[in-house]
Amino acid sequence: MRVVLDTNILFSALISPHGFPDIIYRAWRSACFDIITSRTQLEEIRRASRYPKLQAVLQPAKVGTMLNNLQRAMVLENLTVNEKTDDPDDAFLLAMALEGDADYLITGDRRAGLLQRGHIARTRIVTPAVFCTEALKRYR
Repeated sequence: MRVVLDTNILFSALISPHGFPDIIYRAWRSACFDIITSRTQLEEIRRASRYPKLQAVLQPAKVGTMLNNLQRAMVLENLTVNEKTDDPDDAFLLAMALEGDADYLITGDRRAGLLQRGHIARTRIVTPAVFCTEALKRYR
């Protein structure tokens, strides 16, 4: 199973060790599925983790560890971003899903319109709770 995680899910996993994003991140670390990421997303993580509001809740060492872990994921080098979204900053997530032939794109951002979209090609776009309920039944 191949999965794209929105950056907000990755940050949520670091902020709260008891929520669905953390369960998803630990399941990936236990090799329950493959994560698809990209140079674009890795750069977004580096940049966003320096925002003052996130610096207050993210430990730099944990962000660094996550970035190192993600280097071992399926990292797409050059994305072709053609899909339109309500939030242009999320278009790269759709490109990752398409180019990585993902089964799921997991996001918690209800404002960006990704969840309302529901899917792109064969990739289902779901919340962390739906993914845990449907895809990680055995892990929990």
